[in-house]
Amino acid sequence: MTTTGEEHTGAGNGPWWWVGWRSALLDAGLALVSAFECGSEGVRFAHDAGLPAPVGVAFGAVAGSVLLVRRKWPIAVVLVSIAITPAQMGFLMGLVGLYTLAASELPRRITAALAGMSFAGMLIVTFVRAHQSVAHGDVPMGNWLVPFASLTTAIGMTAPPVLLGLYMGARRRLMESLRERADSLERELQLLAERAEERAEWARNEERTRIAREMHDVVAHRVSLMVVHAAALQAVARKDPEKAVKNAALVGDMGRQALTELREMLGVLRTGGGSDVRGPAVPLAAVGAAAAAAASRAADDSGGGEGPSLAEIDELVGQSAAAGMVVALSVEGDLRGYAREIEQTAYRVVQEALTNVHKHAAGAKTYVRLAHRVSEIAMQVENDCPPEVGAGSSVGLPSGGNGLLGMKERVAALGGVFVSGPTDAGGFRVSAVIPA
Repeated sequence: MTTTGEEHTGAGNGPWWWVGWRSALLDAGLALVSAFECGSEGVRFAHDAGLPAPVGVAFGAVAGSVLLVRRKWPIAVVLVSIAITPAQMGFLMGLVGLYTLAASELPRRITAALAGMSFAGMLIVTFVRAHQSVAHGDVPMGNWLVPFASLTTAIGMTAPPVLLGLYMGARRRLMESLRERADSLERELQLLAERAEERAEWARNEERTRIAREMHDVVAHRVSLMVVHAAALQAVARKDPEKAVKNAALVGDMGRQALTELREMLGVLRTGGGSDVRGPAVPLAAVGAAAAAAASRAADDSGGGEGPSLAEIDELVGQSAAAGMVVALSVEGDLRGYAREIEQTAYRVVQEALTNVHKHAAGAKTYVRLAHRVSEIAMQVENDCPPEVGAGSSVGLPSGGNGLLGMKERVAALGGVFVSGPTDAGGFRVSAVIPA
């Protein structure tokens, strides 16, 4: 089936080959008018051919009704119109047939060939009829006007419908191309929106992980020290009251510090206006970054710094020593300025490693090593085999299993290497190297 400029792409709901009832009614009306035209012209054809008038009328009506199938078989319509041109009938059929043929998707050489045949037939028939009229004296016209009239009539009956059909076909193809391009753009936009949503979800998950890691690093260390001091307080409460008072003061200080840190982080997480219950008023990425900054500020004991740094490693080791850990710190190379993220990560690795010693190897001797190299900074926290459980060294600290994972993520984010595992002597070692 061919398509014309009056049709739309896609499945239709019309009968037979029509895409819609409107197209079917239009073609039926054109066929009815063409049948009436050819039937009326068939009377003169029957008279010239010496046939009964009803035969000419029936022949013309049947020939004119062929216009009903112009959308499905436009070539057949044009051929029929060319065939009945000598009988001087089918002018409407010829015009509509040429338009439909030019607007269809048929090859242009077929359109040109049939249009040429129609032009030649119209030219010859018009020339013969005009010449006969001049010869019989029916039309007072000079012989020189016969070719001119024939040529203009043939051009007028073929050129306008062909040009209009070509224009409508090109316009339809352009609209289809634009529609396909619009559909393609819509699909691309939908795909981009889906990818943007995936990236947003990934960013939200990353920020949730980051917030959880910051809260774990900041709070777990101090709470672990509180538990250790509480256990020591319980052990020496009756034997050494002065030491018990000192341990109680340390527990109170660390508890207040932990509460301060929690308030700052939760305060940042609650910052969002509170007016829209459907979601936060600020992006989660901004909340995560602010929470990380607040956590870093809260972890700074002085309260005025930009977060933990390598200069505070001595104080960190001192806190563990005050909790009863036998810990030794060794530093190789000269301390120099690093990027803030590098110093915070190095500090957090040492902090979390010491926290794990408090949790899992209470009473074990621990070695903290820090090396400042040309293009990197290396740190290692290693503990000996812990004392026997019966010695009362364990305080039963819970473990969520996120500490080592958080350290590895921090170091990997800076392009470093993180290794952890048990030692041959029964202890545990945590090592990390971060590019400087």
